[in-house]
Amino acid sequence: MKKLHLYLLFLIFPFHCIISQQQKVQVTPVSIQKIDADIFEGYDGLGNSYYIKNNIFFKKDENNIWQYKNVTLGKITKVDLQNPLKIVLFYENFNSVVLLDNQLNEVQKINFSKNPIPLVVTATGISSQNQLWVYDSLNQQIGLFDYLKNNYKAVSTSFPESIKMYQSDFNTFYWIDNNNNWFSCDIFGKITTKGKIADFDFIEIINDQQFIYSKNNVLIFEDLKKKGKYKIEISEKTFQKFYYKDQILSIFTSKGIINYKITTP
Repeated sequence: MKKLHLYLLFLIFPFHCIISQQQKVQVTPVSIQKIDADIFEGYDGLGNSYYIKNNIFFKKDENNIWQYKNVTLGKITKVDLQNPLKIVLFYENFNSVVLLDNQLNEVQKINFSKNPIPLVVTATGISSQNQLWVYDSLNQQIGLFDYLKNNYKAVSTSFPESIKMYQSDFNTFYWIDNNNNWFSCDIFGKITTKGKIADFDFIEIINDQQFIYSKNNVLIFEDLKKKGKYKIEISEKTFQKFYYKDQILSIFTSKGIINYKITTP
């Protein structure tokens, strides 16, 4: 009888896993915003939108539009909006970062090649205490760059560059390698393996256990801790990019931005 019970549990458990993976997250449309943009970058806490058009960076509220343009640095590679008073624009081809204030005035320009110890930066983002996260491909290390003191310190051990995607917050640098393995590094240099992620076209990390990704215009919310995978039901059949912040899922299409209220499981 005991063996029978174990056998039944073995049969039931994977069935529940399959059901969990097929569950869906319902969303509620809350607003639509028309926008003329090549790339939508997201919103800040006040609802201001940020986007790129013709390699010009824009900020827009209900009444005003600000812009920043720097033709000498080439294409904008990545934008970090975590601190709207200190926006980070990364120009990878010129190994440079530009810091902007909340009206998109240039506060500081950093050329990592001119650092006393030259760096070749392939990933960067805002960190805490006047610092930037940087991945230096010369030494293959994650480090912190103090942009007030122009001082750099490596915090991680060396590892081969294999960064398919990266994202950071003030205390943690996340990256996914070419084999879809997810890692994190804290400000003390501790590297943690988070898990394996399914193949994706675009991904947004919510926290150290949860993320949303798209594949072939299908949106999936996944929770590694709960081992749950859920399809997000939206009406758009195709989209260029999505953005998640504070339970608002923004879908960027050729027609504009559709914002949904979403409650993650």
